Amino acid sequence: MKPTQLLNELGQRIWLDNITRDLLTSGTLRRYIHDFSVTGLTSNPTIFDHAIGETNAYDAAIRLNARRGVLGEALFLELAFEDLRDAADLFQPTFEASAGEDGWVSLEVSPLLARDTKTTVERVAFLHDHANRPNFFIKIPGTPEGVPAIEESIFAGIPINVTLLFSREQYLASAKAYIRGIERRVEAGLNPRVPSVASLFVSRWDKAVGKQTPPELHDRLGIAVAMRTYRAYRELLDSPRWLRLAAAGARTQRLLWASTGTKDPGASDVLYVQALVAPETITTMPDATLKAFAEHGRVEQVLSRSNENAETVLDRFEEVGVDIESLAERLQQEGIEAFTTSWNELMSRIESKAHALEGAAGPAHS
Repeated sequence: MKPTQLLNELGQRIWLDNITRDLLTSGTLRRYIHDFSVTGLTSNPTIFDHAIGETNAYDAAIRLNARRGVLGEALFLELAFEDLRDAADLFQPTFEASAGEDGWVSLEVSPLLARDTKTTVERVAFLHDHANRPNFFIKIPGTPEGVPAIEESIFAGIPINVTLLFSREQYLASAKAYIRGIERRVEAGLNPRVPSVASLFVSRWDKAVGKQTPPELHDRLGIAVAMRTYRAYRELLDSPRWLRLAAAGARTQRLLWASTGTKDPGASDVLYVQALVAPETITTMPDATLKAFAEHGRVEQVLSRSNENAETVLDRFEEVGVDIESLAERLQQEGIEAFTTSWNELMSRIESKAHALEGAAGPAHS
């Protein structure tokens, strides 16, 4: 049995952390679904910036929309929706076979709104309405301003992928917002089955501390934080508060491992995937990590609910001067800034391409 199939058998789903038009038109995504047990995918501004800016696969669509007067963010959304709807259609059989548990794609709300609760809520509703697919998550960052937007969007019945979570505390804040949204739906007599996932970023922890810690701690911080968060996840699912909602028909907000590509060239290219095997979770992988795990990955252990060793490791990091809580806040802020930079570059690329392609196209034909 392939390692990717084994993960699926153990109850951990694999999502691709990528989307490009070439991935769709070449049949590569279809092959990933068939060969590597991929059951969903995620996108973000950086992924689309690379996809649109570094290939000519979108040029025809950019030219057509520009000549129609569709520019800026509206043009980007036309391109993104086209890709993600096509991907959602490929995952539709998975979505139906799993009763809506799997087969999801995700689109991120503009990172420019990460500190704006009200506008985030409004924009999420707009994106959800225009997605026109049942298996479509809208991503909201788990910032302090994003947390109330998560609650409001869940109460409105919109499937949400909470992104840019870096710690147990950030995860719990978003998970409790999800629960509040579901509780309000129950009180209002609405259907409590609103899908959601909570995405914890892993590898960026180790990139942040680099080699500034003792050798025995290298590449261990992200995994330890993930293990601590997994324990909180399992405890929340066992809590009376959640069990009451589950009995009413609510759906688990699954924990998702994001940023699983290994940043350290001296470490295993499947380091994070192998360390974070756990049922009722999702692991997202960029193409290179997915192929590497399918080729030589191993499933040797499954996360336990206790993970006491993680606390020992985190204590060691604190002893050598790593402030876990402060670093989590910094990583979330840097994540917002990185996505904002990608977003601005993406808008600039699209504008430049639109003007160049429109000018090179010649007169329109009726």
